[in-house]
Amino acid sequence: MLNPKAQAKSFKIAVPSHESSDEDDLPLAQRNHTIMPSKPAPTKQDSSDDEDEKPLSQKVECKKRVGETTADQSSDDDDIPLSKRVAPNARKASSLSVNKSIKQEIKSESDDDVPLAQKKAALKKVKAEPMDVDRLSRKRPADTKPTPVKREKKVKKDAEDPDFYKWWEEEQTTEIESDDSVKWTTLQHSGVLFPPEYVPHGVKMKYDGQPITLSPEAEEVASFFAALLETEHGQNPVFQKNFFEDWQEVLKKDPKNPKIKEFSKCDFRPIWSKFEQDKEKKKALTREEKLKAKEEKSKAEEPYLYALVDGRKEKVGNFRIEPPGLFRGRGNHPKTGRLKKRVQPEQVTLNLGVDAKIPEPPKGHKWASVVHDQTATWLATWKENVNGAIKYVFLAATSTWKGQSDMQKFEKARELKKHVAKIRSDYSRDLKDKLSEVRQRATAMHLIDRLALRAGNEKGEDEADTVGCCSLRYEHITLGPDNVLHFDFLGKDSIRYQNSVQVEPQVYKNIKIFKKQVGEGQMIFDRLTTTGLNKHLNSYMKGLSAKVFRTYNASITFQQQLDELTKPNDSVADKLLSYNRANRQVAVLCNHQRSASKTHEQTISKIGDRIRALKYQRMKLRKQLYALDPKMKKKPEYAEMESDLEDEWIVEHEKNLVEKEKEKIKSKFEKQNDKLIAEKQPRMPQSELKEKLKAATELQDRLKKERKLAKIEPRASMNVEKLIAAIQKIDERIAATKNQATDKEENKEIALGTSKLNYIDPRITVAWCRKHGVPQEKVFSKTLLEKFRWAQTIPDDWKF
Repeated sequence: MLNPKAQAKSFKIAVPSHESSDEDDLPLAQRNHTIMPSKPAPTKQDSSDDEDEKPLSQKVECKKRVGETTADQSSDDDDIPLSKRVAPNARKASSLSVNKSIKQEIKSESDDDVPLAQKKAALKKVKAEPMDVDRLSRKRPADTKPTPVKREKKVKKDAEDPDFYKWWEEEQTTEIESDDSVKWTTLQHSGVLFPPEYVPHGVKMKYDGQPITLSPEAEEVASFFAALLETEHGQNPVFQKNFFEDWQEVLKKDPKNPKIKEFSKCDFRPIWSKFEQDKEKKKALTREEKLKAKEEKSKAEEPYLYALVDGRKEKVGNFRIEPPGLFRGRGNHPKTGRLKKRVQPEQVTLNLGVDAKIPEPPKGHKWASVVHDQTATWLATWKENVNGAIKYVFLAATSTWKGQSDMQKFEKARELKKHVAKIRSDYSRDLKDKLSEVRQRATAMHLIDRLALRAGNEKGEDEADTVGCCSLRYEHITLGPDNVLHFDFLGKDSIRYQNSVQVEPQVYKNIKIFKKQVGEGQMIFDRLTTTGLNKHLNSYMKGLSAKVFRTYNASITFQQQLDELTKPNDSVADKLLSYNRANRQVAVLCNHQRSASKTHEQTISKIGDRIRALKYQRMKLRKQLYALDPKMKKKPEYAEMESDLEDEWIVEHEKNLVEKEKEKIKSKFEKQNDKLIAEKQPRMPQSELKEKLKAATELQDRLKKERKLAKIEPRASMNVEKLIAAIQKIDERIAATKNQATDKEENKEIALGTSKLNYIDPRITVAWCRKHGVPQEKVFSKTLLEKFRWAQTIPDDWKF
């Protein structure tokens, strides 16, 4: 079991002042952490004559900076290994060539879900501002053959799925291939699926109490807001302001639209009511109608589901063009509520093989361009209007490209084990370096390694004020007594990071100096960029970046937490609880927080009712056991009273049991009648249903009678052994359900999925499941089982 303090809601971690060299290979969760008090008021510390207390700018002239920041640098540049990036000076020159075009960050709402190899290849091909489709569409002459791949792979197929390519059984390279490497020889797909055109509903909203008539385009945008009227987004002032500004621009396009100047006078409820009615109608559809609609949708999507890559069938991921709507964003995004405009085929560029058939665009439209880039793994691309982000269509998470990227990412993190001791030794030494930039770099590396912080970059004025380690400002770290640093800033996706950490005295001293040197509102690490940091890391290990530390620390923490928490004799339910607790330590380390669900308390209450229902069953079994063998009542394991089964609860529970029995009888009666009708036979009369319902009345009378009895006569088929076995089975179910309640309570503000999907090596889970006899389906969803099929090839004694 974990120390209760380690599960504190504040997740405050403390690092010891001195670390032995033996701790270098330990995960963060294993270092001698102590829980710090919640954010005490900062205390002013007396200045010292010590040379280290002076601002570095007063001690030594710094002639150079570690990595200059460029205006066009992407916000998540630290996620890309330095060896795969373009130098700042080379960026400008590279715009002359498609193969050396500027790298644009993939602005996806789930950036961690995009494979590194796909991300890098895609970044290479599209210019950030504006997207130059003419350069993208530079084609080879018609008689030019596609560049052959270096080595033809013999396609290995799965016995269960003949179309599945088991790429991991082929010879694998240890390094990620460069952006310029050929990824495919032939590529065929059906393009993208556009959302249906808007059909006006004609429901009039009100302005200043009067119904108004809107143009179809203005009605569509008003409907976007009406659909979110009762949500948190619809009540958000920033969301309302941004929506209203964009909606007014749409209203101005048609002079017939009324002049709407004040948001407060707008009444969208008539449209909202129409949507609520539509929801009820949809719920009321018959099973046949729902099945028909599902079949029609599947038929429309079928052509887009798969692509042919070098003759093998690969599943496509996000082939649907996102429909127009109002941008929501994550966290406190400043552009929440902005209008996401409808994407037209003229904005979409396709990537296909030279000899591939070009998909037909929607009638009356044409594609922006068609390219044949064998070094890219994207199938289609376009730019969205809200953030100016380049969107891509990639193969699915189960595809060869994504699987290879995942395996190489985790292998890179495992390789870091060989170098981490030297890296930690070097940056610990550099914490006292005379050069300011070296000392800043060492301090940042310490924080990135020990706290799993993202490296971070500066943001534009129109972007959310999210930061990482390198872009922390004066106000993001507060100094406390006893070498405690209080962190408070918005991290990725505007998730607030709050942590109080006791650090080594030299780290504390450095932060104090840097803050004094830069002043309020300024970046603490003013001589450091992620480019410079990753360049330094790359000198230790090819392809090493700050993000690799995050993956390494997440995986090794998970591995050692599992080893510590899992006991061989535990039940499967207890092992699963240990698994989730280890996962939670990683989620806390990586700051994967979430708000507690609005239905959390209701969910916990329902689980409590399930536990009481099981105890009710156990009580009934015990009474039957007493009837067969009165001596059993004296045995402690069978004499325990069900303390939380109050009389009122029992009466209500038995009432529900009778109602369920009635519903069961009615449902069976209707199914039998449906079968008779299908066989063209007459329906059973209602009188027969009334006769069948007598069984429910008999159940009600029996339960009422048994409630007052100390013993209950069992069925003739039951004996003492069978009753004991049944009681033991109920005991196991109660224990498992209690574990489920504990798990949900502990995880109510922690998102376990992100770390399991992106940061924890899946082979750790596979090896743990084999060792402890836990079905992988218990910890991996069907999607993850398919995504990580390559992880099944490890030996049983594999360790990260």
